[in-house]
Amino acid sequence: MELKVKILKWSAGIPVAMLNEDTANLIGVKTKGRIFLKTLSKNSQGLSTIVDIAKTLVKKNEIAISSELKERLNLHAGQKVDVDLSSPPKSMVFIKKKMNGKMLSQKEVNEIIKDVVDNSLSEAEIALFISSMYEKGMNMKEVVFLINAILHSGKVLKLDFKNKLVADKHSIGGIPGNRTTPIVVSICAAAGLIMPKSSSRAITAPAGTADVIETIAKIEFSMEELQRIIKKTGAFLIWGGSLEIVPADEKIISIEKMLNIDPEAQLLASIMSKKLASGAKYILIDIPFGKTAKVTREKALGLKKKFEYLGKHFHKKMKVVLTKGDEPIGNGIGPVLEIIDIKKVLSCSEDAPKDLEKKSLFLSGELLEMTGKAKKGQGIKLATQILKCGKAFAKFREIIEAQKGSLNHLKPAKFKHEITAKRNTEITEVDNKKINSLGRITGCPIDKSAGLYIHKHVGGKLKSGEKILTIYAESKSRLRDALKFYNEQKPITFKNN
Repeated sequence: MELKVKILKWSAGIPVAMLNEDTANLIGVKTKGRIFLKTLSKNSQGLSTIVDIAKTLVKKNEIAISSELKERLNLHAGQKVDVDLSSPPKSMVFIKKKMNGKMLSQKEVNEIIKDVVDNSLSEAEIALFISSMYEKGMNMKEVVFLINAILHSGKVLKLDFKNKLVADKHSIGGIPGNRTTPIVVSICAAAGLIMPKSSSRAITAPAGTADVIETIAKIEFSMEELQRIIKKTGAFLIWGGSLEIVPADEKIISIEKMLNIDPEAQLLASIMSKKLASGAKYILIDIPFGKTAKVTREKALGLKKKFEYLGKHFHKKMKVVLTKGDEPIGNGIGPVLEIIDIKKVLSCSEDAPKDLEKKSLFLSGELLEMTGKAKKGQGIKLATQILKCGKAFAKFREIIEAQKGSLNHLKPAKFKHEITAKRNTEITEVDNKKINSLGRITGCPIDKSAGLYIHKHVGGKLKSGEKILTIYAESKSRLRDALKFYNEQKPITFKNN
């Protein structure tokens, strides 16, 4: 069917089209269905895209397109295009193959990832692929195939490092707080390492590193801008999705958020593809384990072996460390509250969370030893010196200023509720998963200033009336929902003295 292009001031983040309800019925497509749009020029171009349906916004002889679709096919208003029902993508055959527990080839994985990036797969179809990875798993050959496909789905950071020591670190996540990355990057960059850190937004937690840095600085830059930042500061803290670095990974992560699952194969591929795209030679992987962490100690040991295998396969100097993740790290949970913790640690404030400081120094020490900046066994000592003399904080401020940011005006949300001890007691357990859920109920990570402040950790003794937890939210209804969840789910366990 020939239709006339209508340009709307509409950016969906992905190529999307909109049809009149009657036109959609004629074609036989429903909302979130897929159509194939093709130009009528001599050198015609075509693209499969998701469709929305409207009653009045689009006429029967029109197709409205998002800015992404306009740019992809170089379309203009009034241009006629051929629109038809899109046939199911070839990659669905391979997704069904994985659903049946069979091994995929590199070519088959490439086809799936290509269709993810090209928007040829709907969200439901991508969800099937994620679910099949979660249910059936992937062997290490398939994981390598997945890494290759994701890595080559977008750009790599082609920055001029001039043979300097380029390093990176990554945590598998799952622990509320645990915002060590900005501190580690600041310490190691102050020591002379190059730290091009690209991070994801939160999947299941109240905040990811990208969400946290976004509270104080820009996290989206062009490659030219990043070259200037890295030349000036030796480091950056950005969102990987902004540069179309491994775009397939960002699309898969967005569906994982909805499903609230993180398949092991995708976790491995996501982390490794980002590290390879960053150009890092030295890679440190942090795997927190614990009763309510993402993984148990046994599973953490299995992941460690897999990461080490992948490090050797891709010729990277990699170290994997297992860290205790029995409870949240730091006091603040949520973007603004976490950046306040980071600032306290870097500025050596008296009320800085000691657990966050200790872990950041440990991870920094590991990287300094890996790269030869510190002798074996002396990494933590050097990291501590850099932190305590103020060099790390100066480097952090330099990075944030280079990213057009400021450390001023950091305030938690306007509505808050303090939960206090009803009697003298001691904290025996803090459930990571329930704290993550509680943080998201407050509005995190969308509401940057929402979240939780944990006043005491496991082993902490409380007197009657002493503060346990402060909940912050941008609305009274969010605050009520969070308080209801806290009272019903009891994420913190106590014992009577």
